[in-house]
Amino acid sequence: MARFGNIDDPITDAPSFSKAPSSGKLTEENGLSLYQVKVSHMSPALAAFRDRLFERMVSQIDLATASRLSSQELRTQVERFTLDYAQETQTRLSHPEQQSVCEDIVNDMVGLGPLEVLIHDPNVTDILINAYDQVYVEHKGKLNLTNVRFRSDRHVLQVAQRIANFIGRRVDETSPMVDARLKDGSRVNVIIPPIALNGVSISIRKFSKTLIDLDKMCAQGNLSSGMRDFLKVVAKCRLNVIISGGTGSGKTTLLNAMSQLIDPRERIVTIEDSAELKLAQPHVVRLESRTANIEGIGEITIRDLVRNALRMRPDRIVVGECRGSEAFDMLQAMNTGHDGSMSTIHANNTAEALHRMENMILMTGHALPTSVIRSYIADAVNVIVHTSRMRDGKRRVTQITELCGLENDAIRHQDIFSFEYGDEEDHGQISGTFTCHCLTPHLLQRAKEFNLEQELLNSLRSEKG
Repeated sequence: MARFGNIDDPITDAPSFSKAPSSGKLTEENGLSLYQVKVSHMSPALAAFRDRLFERMVSQIDLATASRLSSQELRTQVERFTLDYAQETQTRLSHPEQQSVCEDIVNDMVGLGPLEVLIHDPNVTDILINAYDQVYVEHKGKLNLTNVRFRSDRHVLQVAQRIANFIGRRVDETSPMVDARLKDGSRVNVIIPPIALNGVSISIRKFSKTLIDLDKMCAQGNLSSGMRDFLKVVAKCRLNVIISGGTGSGKTTLLNAMSQLIDPRERIVTIEDSAELKLAQPHVVRLESRTANIEGIGEITIRDLVRNALRMRPDRIVVGECRGSEAFDMLQAMNTGHDGSMSTIHANNTAEALHRMENMILMTGHALPTSVIRSYIADAVNVIVHTSRMRDGKRRVTQITELCGLENDAIRHQDIFSFEYGDEEDHGQISGTFTCHCLTPHLLQRAKEFNLEQELLNSLRSEKG
């Protein structure tokens, strides 16, 4: 009779079915940061038993039916199957060994395998799989290698295919790239060979289950109290806002925070590539783009959705991100009575955001003079807010710029607030100050119309440098 391990030496590192996974901890190993989570440590013999058991289960049960079972029901079925198979193969398992095997199998059947513990870790914001034995996470703004491992390259591919199946897509050699969304709203990108030369790569951007507002961002040091109060006035005055920044700089988080200040009586239409926005207002219509299917048909672009949104009687339009020709339609909406609309754009600073918008309008194919394009932007956009993820891992609002019209065919703009860098402290944190540069912004007149002039002035005076 085969025997795995010692019954007095239980495998307790695997998270229990009935308990929420605990957060990992950051350690140093060979001079490198390692983010360690609780994972199951199996002997080669026990791992081989698990693999044979899983293959037997897949061949004998209906996975679609299994996925509809509750967690407890699925656990019971898997445990019963495990015991039956152990008796059939004359294999003795201790209770902890059985728990570890069942945990892995359930995660592989209806979850994301070894990634489940990271998905449920509240301190992890990004999960990056470069290879079956190389999984990184972002923890407090910095990337760290983890102790999570897949069994093989094939195992990673199976998880990638399961992610694609969640949204009715497929990923294979004929369609090697896919953008998807998990059930909790997390955004996923999958790319496989032959495009990915080193094997399957999976990138998961997690989103907080709790809404973060401007007050909390201020308390965390992401922006100053003056910036917070200024942005509150901007949202209440129905000014058109573009949030710029790099990947992972906090653009969507800030957009969510500002959207919470929208009057709940207003009708909002959100448009995204992958639904990330979590608006708390009661009157929200959410639209999501769609890529072409395997036959190359059925594509619905962001631009198509922006055009359609104009026919839906919106008070405000919120576009998750402008990347191309849809920028023209977004600006058109801002210029045709949809005040208070918002969007995000990738850029290194607010001035570059203006250049990117010019280039995106040119992508529409309209042969418009540069002066006309700039006039279009200046009339549509009121404020650009720039966010940055700094080398200490912290995300900060580093610029708030207002647009003041055209002058000599150039867009006039001025910084209202900025983050002034200081010295780097001993523990790696960046010091600096948030500074106000303008006490009489161009948008003061708009604030008067909404009886918010004094609130606006107070936000500026609180941090005048």
